[in-house]
Amino acid sequence: MEGSKNTCAAIEALLFAAGGAVEKRDLREALEIEDPELNEALKTLSEKYEEEDRGIRMIELDGKYQLCTKNTYYDELIKLVNTPKKHVLTDVLLETLSIVAYKQPVTRQEIEKIRGVSSAHAVNRLVEYNLVQEVGRLDAPGHPILFGTTDDFLRSFGISSMDDLPGISPDRMEDFRREAEEEAGLVHVET
Repeated sequence: MEGSKNTCAAIEALLFAAGGAVEKRDLREALEIEDPELNEALKTLSEKYEEEDRGIRMIELDGKYQLCTKNTYYDELIKLVNTPKKHVLTDVLLETLSIVAYKQPVTRQEIEKIRGVSSAHAVNRLVEYNLVQEVGRLDAPGHPILFGTTDDFLRSFGISSMDDLPGISPDRMEDFRREAEEEAGLVHVET
């Protein structure tokens, strides 16, 4: 590629044509450039979208890049296209989703052990909503499915990577453990 302006235009074309999130590695290979040039072009392109009064922006999703519309123009967008289906995340779905997000990769059985109830319906609904996906199989008898979050999960919650999830303090974890023991009818003994 000659010059960063052409590199920026090429990245824009690739992201537009792909429609979804594209791995940085795939961009580098398609453009036949090294990381420093790619990083500079991605930074330049992202700044260009943020500085100018544009209807689209470039987002990063866990090392992948995608073009998307700016939230500012959502009202106008829904007048043109069908209103996107809003998925209702019940407490059960949010609880299950948080377990997957923090424990991934995780099996349905592990989710059920944490929740204490069957989670098949909740996991299936989260897969249907494309917030959770199969990420492999556990090397154990029966080879249970391992679940993890998707790019749509990151996009929906406005985070770039799983590192952006809020942490849970050790004190709060102890409170959760105590509450779970009380709910299960176990006696907590202070040591």
